[in-house]
Order: sequence, then structure tokens, then C-alpha cells
Amino acid sequence: MASVPDTTYIARRPSLKQLAERIPPAVWTLIALLLFWELMVRWREIPQYILPAPSVILAEIISYWHRLWPNALVTMGEILFGFACAVCIAVPLAVSVVYSQFMARAVFPIIVMSQTIPKVAIAPLLLSWFGYGITPKIVIVIMLSFFPIVINTVMGLRATTPEMLHLARSMGANGWQIFWKFRLPKALPFVFGGLKLATALSVIGAIVAEFIGADKGLGYLILIAGANFDIARQFASIILISLMGMSFFGLLTWLERVAIPWRESVELSGKG
Repeated sequence: MASVPDTTYIARRPSLKQLAERIPPAVWTLIALLLFWELMVRWREIPQYILPAPSVILAEIISYWHRLWPNALVTMGEILFGFACAVCIAVPLAVSVVYSQFMARAVFPIIVMSQTIPKVAIAPLLLSWFGYGITPKIVIVIMLSFFPIVINTVMGLRATTPEMLHLARSMGANGWQIFWKFRLPKALPFVFGGLKLATALSVIGAIVAEFIGADKGLGYLILIAGANFDIARQFASIILISLMGMSFFGLLTWLERVAIPWRESVELSGKG
């Protein structure tokens, strides 16, 4: 008697359509744009010193990786250290603004006013004060990224309703317990919103600082490649900068899901 073939594994294998549906629409859009870019460059025969094809840029990344990677580490170090310093400055400052009338009236308006000053105009001053080392880069990253953290944290801490605060006090909660049990959980979505916005600004700050004065980093490589009309190398550096920014943003998104699990459950129940 012939045995019946086991089709359990075959039935469970996802089809090509199911695999395609698992890929986010943004990825398909990016693939379509890259294909269009590649075809247009080859069809129009655009010179590489004007607009290289994506395949040329990929080849440049592979062949020049020995220089791209060390400089990418330098830029990433500036971004992470500056961002960490911005968080350590912005969050306590926001808490003091919420809990102190003096800070709210005397310091907070100065913080808002400081954002009207172009950071590019300050960068040469920082170079003359601190030299061409890592210090002016860190300062510029802090100046660009700490403001959205301060604003969003202040908004989040102030989002707790007076009724909830009165209820907490009536139940015997002290100021420390009110902060940890009521104000902070309410403020966390705002805080992470400011952190995610600050990630993009921190990347911009590091690159702008390297444009002003540096001898290493991806911003430095972009300047050198531009002076030599090596557009493919410029694009290779820009792609690495973009990947670093997206990875940083994705990491914060994951941390937000870990720190605020109830927010994701509420969103899922709302969709249902």
C-alpha cells in the first residue's frame, strides 16, 4: 500500500504573497525609488560626478568600507555622548521647571529664547574656545537635541489633571509618590516623543559640527569627497548617516514599548 505524502510542512510554508505582505509598505516604496533611480541614471547616461547610480554607491560603500567604518564610529560616538548629556541636562531641567515657579518664570523663557540663535553661527565660536577636538561637537549636539526633550517633558509632567493630583493627595501620597506613580507615567509618552525627535537633531548636530571643523567623522569625509568631486563617496557617507539615525530611532521606539507597555495595548484595543 502506497504511503500518503506528508503535506503538513508544505501547508504551513508561507506563500510568496504572504511573505510580500509581511514586508512594510515603506520598504517597497524605497525599493521602487531605488529601481527608478538606477534606471533613470542609466537611461539618461548621467555622469557619476553628477548623480551616481545606487549600484555604484553600493560598490563604493564596499570598496571604501575600511575608511567609512572608523569615521562612522567617530560620528556615532559624538551622537551618543552628546545625546546622553542632553538627556541628563534636559530631564532634570524640565522637572525643575514644573516644580519651581522661579525656574518656570526665570529660566524657561531663556531656554525658549535660546532656540532662536542659529547653531551654525555659534559653531565657529565653539571652535575658537574648545579647539578642533570632540568637545565642540558634543556641545553642538547638546544644544540642538536638548530643547525638544525639555519641551516634551514639561508638557508631559503638566498633563496630569488637577483632579488626579487632588485624588492622590487625598489618599495620603507624598510629593515623591505623586511624581513616580502619577506624573511620570503620564509624562512618559511625551518624554519618548521628545527623545525620538532629539535623535534626528543629534545626528544633524554632529554632522554640522564636523562640517565646521573636524579631521575625522562622516561629515569630514563628505567635505573631502565633495572637494574631490567624488559624489559616490558623498552618497556612501550620507547613507551611513541615515542608517545610524534610523537605527537610533528604532532603538528608542523599542525602549518606548518596553517602558510603556500599556500604551501599545491601548492602541491595539482601539484598533480592534
